[in-house]
Amino acid sequence: MDITNTLYSLILILLLPFFVYLIINYFSVPSRGGENLPPGPWPWPIVGNIPHVLMSVIINIPPPQTVANLSKIYGPLLSLKLGSRLVILASSPEAAHAILNTHDRHLSGRYIAKATPIEAGELQRFSLLWSTERNSHSWKAIRDQWNDLFSSKAMDDYVKMREAKVAEMLHFLKRERLGQMVNIRDVVFTMVYNTLGNICFSKNMVNLDDDGEKKSSEVKKTIWGLMESGTTPILADFFPVFEGFDVQGARRRTKGCIDRLYKVWEGIIQTRRRGESTNNDGATKHGDFLHFMLANGWSDLQIKHMLLEVFPAATGNIPTTVEWAVAELIKNEEAMKKVRQELSTVTLSEGAILELPYLNACIKETLRLHPPIGFLPHCAQETCQVMGYTIPKDSLVIVNVWGMGHDKNIWGQDAVAFKPERFLDTNVDFKGQDYGYLPFGAGRRMCPGFPFAAKQVHLIVAALVSSFEWSVAGNRNGGEFHHTQLDMKEAYSVPIRKEKPLSLVPNLLLSPSQNDCQDSYTSSKMH
Repeated sequence: MDITNTLYSLILILLLPFFVYLIINYFSVPSRGGENLPPGPWPWPIVGNIPHVLMSVIINIPPPQTVANLSKIYGPLLSLKLGSRLVILASSPEAAHAILNTHDRHLSGRYIAKATPIEAGELQRFSLLWSTERNSHSWKAIRDQWNDLFSSKAMDDYVKMREAKVAEMLHFLKRERLGQMVNIRDVVFTMVYNTLGNICFSKNMVNLDDDGEKKSSEVKKTIWGLMESGTTPILADFFPVFEGFDVQGARRRTKGCIDRLYKVWEGIIQTRRRGESTNNDGATKHGDFLHFMLANGWSDLQIKHMLLEVFPAATGNIPTTVEWAVAELIKNEEAMKKVRQELSTVTLSEGAILELPYLNACIKETLRLHPPIGFLPHCAQETCQVMGYTIPKDSLVIVNVWGMGHDKNIWGQDAVAFKPERFLDTNVDFKGQDYGYLPFGAGRRMCPGFPFAAKQVHLIVAALVSSFEWSVAGNRNGGEFHHTQLDMKEAYSVPIRKEKPLSLVPNLLLSPSQNDCQDSYTSSKMH
């Protein structure tokens, strides 16, 4: 008994410094009584408002919806204290404009999740998306390099190749998957992965066969694992005392994913540095991204950082958005009919597709309901006043993109319904000018790859719905699902994806709306 009591006493003594640190750290963060912070629920001692968030998670309310619900009580700009971390959340176009435009200079810093194994100094030198400061010389130089890579001219140079990769996907589905179950997200992932491979390296990354599907699945698992472990909050995000400990193993998992991706790219980079030939596949031999980076003196680490930002972003966001768009069209038969009717008037080329108003409206509506990320995270680089409230330096500042996309005050009483018509007679677009609709962000931190993503999504969705009649698999009792029963539940992650992957059975769409362009596509050189 004495030994047991001694052990308990020893444990308490060892834990006492941690509790003291937590208490000091808690009271060192601005409180509602000390500064004019935005309103919000009163925080608990030590843990702050974490119980509010956890309760919502337990009852399956996604975090963006929780914040949207709180904004109805406390207003469009509210504050939460998550452990010792002060979080400011904006849930209206006015609040978003104030953060992303009016006070962009002070509030456009980037918060680095503690699960990230890369040092902040390294990110500052080499990263566009995750550099902590966007006013530094290095960040501006990286931004200029990205603008060159993703310029309109660069995108135009690769249009034929992008169309060819979509054609390969269609050819594969016709040859190998007619009448069989197809996971939409997986097949689009493989196509986008190869498209990026050609843009960056002038080569396909995997083949469209069983071996290729296996390799693609392994890469997808790594990329999705990276996004999940690297963006999920851990204890250290809320309690800095744990920063030196990888309690949940998230940093280790994230590093493992990064190392596996670096290994894939390392061989390609070294082969090119040695001047060995590549499998030129759609890009000019000296016109791909890797050639540009090497010609401009980029180090291997710089190149791998750029690839680490391009590949996960594109192969994560584009397949999930296509999956949501196809699911919404399957679920809404009238919208599907209108899209197919519109597609019957043009050839299946990127230029023609982008001019179709109803298809464009369907993609916009999909991104309104299902934005790639629900929260747009920034960090306060300086203390500033926003809408009459104080935003302290180092606060995490978040715009609730998902919440605004579902707000009845912005979109009307049918805000949760898929209604493409709401975008037909408006000038609302993806460019971040309308602060109630921000699927790609706005301001200096706006997604630099959104022109590429938008073009890809339009072309892929058009190709899939104009080439095949898609049917939903029967249920476990042998019956058939009606299209209105399609499960549209979200799994909150980065990006936000369907909880149940969209698995459909393709059959050739035999109708007057079918275009002859498929033959011209598939007659192109297949790689």
